Amino acid sequence: MARRIALVVGFILAASLAGDVPVHAEPVRTVVPQPASRVVMRPVRPTPKRKPAMPPGTLVAHLRAGRVVAVRRAPGGPVVARISARTEFGSPQTLAVTRAARALQVITTELPNGRTGFVDTGRGNLSFSRAGVTLDVDLSARVLRVRAGGRVVRRIAVGIGAAGTSTPIGRFAVTDKLRGSDYSAVYGCCILALSGHQTNLPRGWTGGDRLAIHGGSTSGAVSTGCLHAGDAGLRWLMRSIPLGAQITIHP
Repeated sequence: MARRIALVVGFILAASLAGDVPVHAEPVRTVVPQPASRVVMRPVRPTPKRKPAMPPGTLVAHLRAGRVVAVRRAPGGPVVARISARTEFGSPQTLAVTRAARALQVITTELPNGRTGFVDTGRGNLSFSRAGVTLDVDLSARVLRVRAGGRVVRRIAVGIGAAGTSTPIGRFAVTDKLRGSDYSAVYGCCILALSGHQTNLPRGWTGGDRLAIHGGSTSGAVSTGCLHAGDAGLRWLMRSIPLGAQITIHP
């Protein structure tokens, strides 16, 4: 009995010495998940590719060595001429292109003045370049103008066809650049042969019917149809005008 009392007293004493030990319980917080931020995905528009700028000038087709091409009346039409890789004067064959599509519309000396033909682009017969200049001849003013990018870069006084052998009008191309001395002193230093033909030749003429720009008098209407220019102008043309460049002769 005494021992039980002692245990009770000891327990009470221990409690009084220790004092109250309060326990603070933290409330449990419920974490509510937040919705993820909404990301709007917009389609990425590809940057449009710019087409490369077309070099200035007119298109020229060059016939590859050893090849022969047919000139047709229309795309896929009947053949009206065949062209080899060299001109009748031995120059590389070039064709001034007036329209480029599945078949090329070209100026060629094989056809009469004012007519164009069509050449197929397949089989690797052709290579291409661009002539950066064009020429025009004003017969009434007797002047040849060279244009680059629409700007006149040279004016050259010319003699033109006399009455009865007038210079033909139309659109032609430069086919050959030749030394005048290889043919006759009357041609001056240089000859630029053109694709056109003289249709008003004097009776008994034996000099051929090809139009050309060459040396001779520039004093007026004096030639049998060709255009005359001074040597300085001719030498400049020989340096500056590529084969296949187009030339328009107008009244």
